[in-house]
Amino acid sequence: MPEPEVTPGPTSSASRQDGSTPGPDEQPGGTNAPGAAPGSPAGPGSPAAGPAQNPGAVAVDEPLLAARVHRPADLMRFVLGLLGIAVVLAIAGFAHATTSGLETDITKGADHAPDALASFAGLTASIAVLIVPVAFAVERLVKRDGLRIADGVLAAVLAHGTALATDLWVTNSAPHSIREALSHNAPSGTGMTDPVHGYLAPVIAYVTAVGMARRPRWRVALWFVLLLDAFAVLVGGYTTPFSIAVTVLIGWTVAYGTVYAVGSPNVRPTGRQLLAGLRRVGFAPLTARRVEPDGPESADFDRGRGYLVTLEDGPPLDVTVVDREQQAHGFFYRAYRRLSLIGGITQRRSLLSLRQALEQEALLAYAAIAAGANAPKLIATSELGPDAVMLVYEHIGGRRLDALTDDEITDTLLREAWTQVRALQSRRIAHRRLVGESLLVDDSGRVFLTDLRGGEIATGDIVLRMDVAQLLTTLALRVGPERAVASGVAVLGPDAIAGSLPLLQPIALSRATRGQLKQLARERAQRERDAVLAASAAEKEAREHKRARDLREVHRDADKVAVAAAEARTGATVATGSTALGDPADGTGAAAGADGKAKPVSKAERKAEKRAIEVALDEAREEDLLSRIRQQVLLIRPQAPVEPVRLERIKLRTLVTVVAAAFAAYFLLSQLSSVPIGHAVANADWKWALVAVLGSAASYVAAACSLAGFVPERLSLMRTVTAQVAGSFVKLVAPAAVGGVALNTRYLQKAGVRPGLAVASVGASQLVGLGSHVVLLMVFGFITGTEKTPSLSPSRTVMAGLLTAGVLVLVVTAVPALRKFVSTRVRALFAGVVPRMLDVLQRPAKLLTGIGGTLMVTVTFVICLDGCIRAFGGHLSYPTVAVVFLAGNALGSAAPTPGGVGAVELALTGGLIAAGLPKEVATPAVLFFRLLTFWLPVLPGWLSFSHLTRKGAL
Repeated sequence: MPEPEVTPGPTSSASRQDGSTPGPDEQPGGTNAPGAAPGSPAGPGSPAAGPAQNPGAVAVDEPLLAARVHRPADLMRFVLGLLGIAVVLAIAGFAHATTSGLETDITKGADHAPDALASFAGLTASIAVLIVPVAFAVERLVKRDGLRIADGVLAAVLAHGTALATDLWVTNSAPHSIREALSHNAPSGTGMTDPVHGYLAPVIAYVTAVGMARRPRWRVALWFVLLLDAFAVLVGGYTTPFSIAVTVLIGWTVAYGTVYAVGSPNVRPTGRQLLAGLRRVGFAPLTARRVEPDGPESADFDRGRGYLVTLEDGPPLDVTVVDREQQAHGFFYRAYRRLSLIGGITQRRSLLSLRQALEQEALLAYAAIAAGANAPKLIATSELGPDAVMLVYEHIGGRRLDALTDDEITDTLLREAWTQVRALQSRRIAHRRLVGESLLVDDSGRVFLTDLRGGEIATGDIVLRMDVAQLLTTLALRVGPERAVASGVAVLGPDAIAGSLPLLQPIALSRATRGQLKQLARERAQRERDAVLAASAAEKEAREHKRARDLREVHRDADKVAVAAAEARTGATVATGSTALGDPADGTGAAAGADGKAKPVSKAERKAEKRAIEVALDEAREEDLLSRIRQQVLLIRPQAPVEPVRLERIKLRTLVTVVAAAFAAYFLLSQLSSVPIGHAVANADWKWALVAVLGSAASYVAAACSLAGFVPERLSLMRTVTAQVAGSFVKLVAPAAVGGVALNTRYLQKAGVRPGLAVASVGASQLVGLGSHVVLLMVFGFITGTEKTPSLSPSRTVMAGLLTAGVLVLVVTAVPALRKFVSTRVRALFAGVVPRMLDVLQRPAKLLTGIGGTLMVTVTFVICLDGCIRAFGGHLSYPTVAVVFLAGNALGSAAPTPGGVGAVELALTGGLIAAGLPKEVATPAVLFFRLLTFWLPVLPGWLSFSHLTRKGAL
């Protein structure tokens, strides 16, 4: 029997991850057989294979697995625990009658319980709740599983701290209804009961973190102790039902949060356990080498761990190991896709059990071969313990499509790939991930379809057309749209290719393909920017050459005039002629003056530069890859449908907007139900309301000045004000931070400003607005904090803000990914904004108009909000009102809802109440402010938008 030489390598799995010694069947082995090339296993027929000496010695070459892993399931349970706590507190806060009735019923039932039973239950539970966890800890320590116990202790400590913090919050700050639901008078008459059990929450966190509930015998003991303790404290009157629910949820949530943060011990099977499993199903493995996926698609799905296994007698095998950790990889992404896309185009389930995953891949492997497609032959399956399975395939030597060079991808190879897809589609089988990593090309040029785990049988037409669209895009990324479409038409026919056009959209493609398309779009945009810059530089250079040539001609003409004048004069007037040559009114003087002072750019030159840039942009503009594929298909089938099929059920932005709007509606309705709005309106002081109206109207003039001040070109003030009024209509359908920027950019472009300069002008205005916003917030915050103190000591708010900003800067600087993200966007911002600011700095009047308009926007809004407050009988200092407005406006700009609906109302109302204004005044004042600044201007904004559109100004 051949045997490899035992030479442990740096990546061999010579020991277990827990530090224990391998068994007799798991001796450390070398990477390769003697005589084999490095990194390649020696086959059974290798001449270097020597005589058998120790059948138990095998070679395993694989990277060491991580000692701990972060399970998505733990994060999901943590989030569900937080939601559960929020739901219990919400029920306790708003269903006061229900909680009181439930507590009364339990109290009446507890009165009938025998005192002896209650005493016995309390004593037993008090002892067992400590003994059971300690006994489990002893068992784990005996089995050398101390890390799990350490995780449990950490979770218990955190749960205890969380319980104490919750107790303090409920006792001192929680609403009265929540306090009554979680605590009541203690039976001993010495105060109130604890809202959260300080001893039970740590116990629950401990037993959850150590995995005690996953062992049947310990699980029974655990539930018995918990139920007995709950019965004892309820009957004794030391708690409430909601207190027990919150205690259990806190312990459970903290445990899973801790486990996810620190990671769980990695129980994934190693390569040596794989070899042991192969022996159990009748194979005699010799070596095993881990095959790492090296394509972009590897991050999309749970591909499993691949191994190349050589046998003592027979051809090598390809083995795939799938465990629970890899199976859960990408769970949240798949769940989001299942939620956002319409039914029928996503996988049937976002998370399968190991048994279901094994059966699905085996079914797809057999079905693909039965359909006549080239696919790896599945020859065995087996479980590797309770948390992993393996699938054994015949080995196919070859390379992935992504690893081939462009010259190696021939038309014959392309048609071969389409032939395999045609075989699958003839039996209604969908592959679902036809990317370069899933197409394996053997040495003879045959194409094999791999990674069938995500496929489907008996699927619908739309999924089959998605496969065609995916393969079209995959091949076009390598060989271009022309060859990709031509090869597909040659095999599937023009109708099948044309039928995929409505599915040729990014959302229907794989995650990695979408990433490649985005990268191509970025490169295309960069080429267009480079072309624009090159055209602008060339035009400026040509203009300078023309000016220099004109200047030389002026000098030559002046010299000719001077020579002619000198020849015409007599010798007695030579001196006078010399003086005339230096006369400022003479042509020579004019030429010198022209030489000494730069000539301003004329309107004609600016138009010429603009035309040159537009021509360069048109020449550099490229169609995206999907559009080029559509064009190629339409050349073959001009009548093919091109309208994209609606695949998204709901977008993430829409979902966030709906949730935010629902929260805002609930908040406003709850405020309105507790505030007499009618009484407040009847007693309002309408003089101050008029001041608020004037402040709102003046804000549009200030916004127009703010925009015009950062545009060196001349703008019509009236039309600019009209554009700002039109922005009120745009904000109704777009977030506040997006709608205004888009409208102003479009307005400047229509006003004759080049697109790049228009974006830079709006960016400069926004940048100055952001800087003034931060400065004003700090200044007014400082003044607000020193209003009630004789000395100018900084307020706690300002200090907290500065410290928070400092911490954020340190975090961004310390984390490379964040540092790169921020620096890239800052460079992109300043690349266009700084040159524009330099142009504005040369015109002090423009700069003063821009900065003054930016400051006046804030002043007018503060006047409007202050007028609304005074109209309903309230009074706050101007700095306080300014701080509340600036903070609320910042939250509104960051909110994804149109116009910041919900976020602005919540922030302004909460800020005014925190500043000392009664709720009966703050709520109608904020509603009136939003009515003046957001809702009422919608109709004038629509009229202005329509007017500017008809005039061609938008």
